Amino acid sequence: MHDPAPRTAPHPPHPFRRPSVRGATPALALALAALLSACGASDTTPPAAPAGLTAQAGSATTVHVMWQSPAPSDGVTSFLVFQADRLVRELPADKTMTDITGLAPQTAYAFTVRARDAAGNTSPAGATASATTPAAKAEDRLPPTAPPRTDGRALGPTSARLTWATATDDTGVTAYDVYQGDARIHTVGPGVTTTVLEDLRPDSVYTFTVKARDGADNSSPAGPAADVTTPPGPGQRTGTAPADFTAAASPGAVTLAWTAPATGRETSEYELYVNGRPTTVIQFGAGAVPAGRAEHRLTVAEPPGTVWTVKLRARLPDGTWGAFSAERRIVLAS
Repeated sequence: MHDPAPRTAPHPPHPFRRPSVRGATPALALALAALLSACGASDTTPPAAPAGLTAQAGSATTVHVMWQSPAPSDGVTSFLVFQADRLVRELPADKTMTDITGLAPQTAYAFTVRARDAAGNTSPAGATASATTPAAKAEDRLPPTAPPRTDGRALGPTSARLTWATATDDTGVTAYDVYQGDARIHTVGPGVTTTVLEDLRPDSVYTFTVKARDGADNSSPAGPAADVTTPPGPGQRTGTAPADFTAAASPGAVTLAWTAPATGRETSEYELYVNGRPTTVIQFGAGAVPAGRAEHRLTVAEPPGTVWTVKLRARLPDGTWGAFSAERRIVLAS
């Protein structure tokens, strides 16, 4: 799309003259004066320094750096990540973690992060986070075992605690990576088997898995999934997510099953998401609405081996959509 042609004035503009407030009421004069003052002002106040910075070596050549999300009122538009005094990453405001790669084994590194706003103001650096990369292991191509157990529980509407059992590796585990669906959201050290996850949504179901990583950057398969349901926040209605959601693949079909949310009425309409996108609306006709446990069978045409992640949400009595169910990963069968 082309920008519209600039408008031209038929006569040269008059030089700018400050409007007079003579004869105006005192209140109006004050308002005009404040407006004129604001028009000439510019934003020179930097945002606050990022807090909660951590650094964790993920392998002999990588370090995972993360920090807390800024408050919306800070107006942050980007983050600048420094290794010592050298800028190594620039990220948008919605990204609060990154992997620094290409590092040397058995080396100590220090990182700081600065925030920048739309006016170009840059915060001072927050606290420094340090990490030391482990020794490299030659020709290590064997990944660790998957963590054999994962447990999770909500700590409140926006946080949860995740705990897992230790994995094993022939050269030693160097880090554990926490995933929400297919997205890695957190990394901790080899001796850590529990972490608190923040910035979650109230009244939502989350599915978390954990993978182990070794010094050669080999990742294990995901351990067992743990579902965590955060409670509603203040003033929110309760229990709008379908519970106990399962998905099973069979030749040419996928069977979904769930327990309807307790909304006080029959729930006859559900929106199904496949691979993060709304795909279809499942509707149960009058007299066919299941009581309690619901089941729906999908006919699929995709080739065997295709991977799906599926989740759904219910249409509530007021016409809005409720919270999502847990997300399930399935491989279509032959």
